[in-house]
Amino acid sequence: MKDSSKYYPLYQYLQQNERDRVTLTLAQIEGLLEASLPATAFSQRAWWSNRSHGAVQAAAWMEAGYHVLDLDLEAQEVTFGKPGLVYNVRREKGQVLWDAELVRALRFHMGLNQAQFANELGVRQPTISEWETGAYEPKRSSSKLLTLIAERAGFTYD
Repeated sequence: MKDSSKYYPLYQYLQQNERDRVTLTLAQIEGLLEASLPATAFSQRAWWSNRSHGAVQAAAWMEAGYHVLDLDLEAQEVTFGKPGLVYNVRREKGQVLWDAELVRALRFHMGLNQAQFANELGVRQPTISEWETGAYEPKRSSSKLLTLIAERAGFTYD
């Protein structure tokens, strides 16, 4: 992140922060930037997406080691979190129940984007997206594959 970027102060703030999750109001972010956010930041969820290309604002939080985990446009709050660090493991009859947080944590552990992770698993990228947003949870066969991949990758979830 170039120090000449409008979003450099946000990058700096997050980089120096030691918490796994940070919630800021949009007004607080504007205070850090000493500038106004664009109107789309207040009205469009897409502005806050974790895009690795073409979004200088996303580079600020992503290069600082964070992703947007939650956005409440009504309350004008955004929660940043260190991906892969915050997850709970649920089990049923000894089997790991793969949910959005755990799938995302495995993918980040492996250093893959959604398309690469989908290729590794032999599924479509939208499937990974749906798992990570919680729209769907992996079925039993996919859960077993995720467990095998996790073991192979040295991903611990005990």
